[in-house]
Amino acid sequence: MTYKKQTARTGYLFLVPYGAAFFVFLALPIIVAGVLSVMQFDLTSKETTRFIGAQNYKEMFGDTYFWQALVATTRYVVWMVPCAVITSLAIALGLNAMSKGRNMIRALIFLPGMFTIAVTAIIWQWFYNLEFGFFNYVLKQLHHDPIPWLSDKALAMPSIAMMALWWTAGGTSIIILTSLQQIPKMYFEAAALDGAGVWQLFRHVTFPLLKPVLLFVVLTSTIAAFQMFPQASLLTNGGPELSTRGVVQYIYETAFQNYRLGYAASISWVLAAITMVFGLIQFALMRRNAHA
Repeated sequence: MTYKKQTARTGYLFLVPYGAAFFVFLALPIIVAGVLSVMQFDLTSKETTRFIGAQNYKEMFGDTYFWQALVATTRYVVWMVPCAVITSLAIALGLNAMSKGRNMIRALIFLPGMFTIAVTAIIWQWFYNLEFGFFNYVLKQLHHDPIPWLSDKALAMPSIAMMALWWTAGGTSIIILTSLQQIPKMYFEAAALDGAGVWQLFRHVTFPLLKPVLLFVVLTSTIAAFQMFPQASLLTNGGPELSTRGVVQYIYETAFQNYRLGYAASISWVLAAITMVFGLIQFALMRRNAHA
């Protein structure tokens, strides 16, 4: 056996564990969900499992609870993604401008991302508590009535997004900061010699060169936001009046509380398709920007 073939064989052997894990934990569940989505598979029904074609999808498009969950998920995406990009960019610009203590501040900003979502939810439940929460304590000191952050339909979703932003902004800001530090300083020096101010430097130098990484952050943040589940489940349990129950939580309740696995699988496929459409659009924008 030649050295080239032996090296290739060794490489394929290293790929076997990854390939097996990919098939078992990703490919196989996708295939099973696809099969279940066209089946009647109800663990609480006496009817036998049978093929029903697109019946689950027809039921879903007439399901008020599905549309309510989709609206809640969309609201979360609208709140979360712009705030995540703007906040992370602001943090990265601030860290990049610092000359001393940058590493310590960066570690502190990244720290919330080290917590599990359960710990994060417990912390923010205290922040939002109506009687003794931190935010309402500050409001009381300012002689303002306490605000029901999690029980008000208008405030519950922004409150969840704020918690998620605190949890994730550190990681995304580090990604942007890394890209920011790779911009050659001569671009800024040349623009400064031409009389460019801070805003002109950001608009004509920093922002154009950061567009690829910003689009990447938008893409990953959008995909993550469409998968919202533990944030709302732990903080509000989908309330008030199901206003924060997202599609993933509805899938979970349909499958593991109502035991309608076939119907839950069809909702999963629709959510995956919606996420994929947004992902492909943003990926196309990234490619167009890369070749611009």
